[in-house]
Amino acid sequence: MKIDSIRARLRALGALPLHEQRVLRDWVQVAPHERGRRQPVDFLPKAVRESLPALDAELAGLVTLVSEHPGEDGSARLLVALQDGQSLETVLLPRDGVCVSSQVGCAVGCQFCMTGRDGLIRQVSSGEIVAQVVLARRRRLVKKVVFMGMGEPAHNLDNVLEAIELLGVEGNIAHKNLVFSTVGDARVFERLGAGRVKPALALSLHTTKPALRERLLPRAPRLAPAELVALGEQYARLTGYPVQYQWTLLDGVNDGDDELDGIVDLLRGKYAVLNMIPYNTIPDLPFRRPSWDKARAIASALHGRGVLTKLRDSAGQDVDGGCGQLRARVIAIKAA
Repeated sequence: MKIDSIRARLRALGALPLHEQRVLRDWVQVAPHERGRRQPVDFLPKAVRESLPALDAELAGLVTLVSEHPGEDGSARLLVALQDGQSLETVLLPRDGVCVSSQVGCAVGCQFCMTGRDGLIRQVSSGEIVAQVVLARRRRLVKKVVFMGMGEPAHNLDNVLEAIELLGVEGNIAHKNLVFSTVGDARVFERLGAGRVKPALALSLHTTKPALRERLLPRAPRLAPAELVALGEQYARLTGYPVQYQWTLLDGVNDGDDELDGIVDLLRGKYAVLNMIPYNTIPDLPFRRPSWDKARAIASALHGRGVLTKLRDSAGQDVDGGCGQLRARVIAIKAA
């Protein structure tokens, strides 16, 4: 179900734009329809009021919680079922955040990621994206939404941007707290800045070497790291938010002195933050997580050389924290 289709249904019932806003706001903010002295539910046209129970049930059924796996760090990985039997992962993050999935599977095929091993299975609709936020809000406070779960948001751009607009306009989430994460795609830089809601941008960098980037991200657009940073800098200056460059730290792969020199050349002086995340080890993949002491030393060295670097631990490592691991484990159990 797409958000536009919900709007169309409401309009067909006689809803005006302010009525659409009210119904959608109630949904995304997990608020009762009947509230307040000035805006009781009688504010809505009769046909809309009569249709609300059925619509509420449909929206509630867009995603279903299958299982919850709390982590020691305050995160919780949720395995979520969709109506067609597919499943995806949503992660409740510490400090009032939620990480949502925009696709079932992924076509980029990052070599260190579980999600892309089976390719793209299907797109997640704008309604299903927002429904993940609603599911999270039924469990805890949500002030930040990051599009860093399963899938590449740039490959499902219409649905993701539709969800971002609703969350930013009716969802009571600050625009800078809606974080669009991508490996880089020309369409992203064309469209994100033109929207009513301009989210913060996170760019998956992972290396400063074009050849290594092509190997690690085999089906990402052929944008060299320097080109990606140049586009990111333009967007940062447009929005006033620093770009978050994501760097999954792979032991012996992208943690050498040559990479550190490359990072300084690319990012020093830029309106940027480098989020360095030690790899979340996945069985059967050849990559390994560096020691925390090594990661801390790298982040400290970069910070000392003028690159704002934040060392972040991967949320939920004790509960199959890497994207796609929980879903893959459940599928494997069913197939056994």
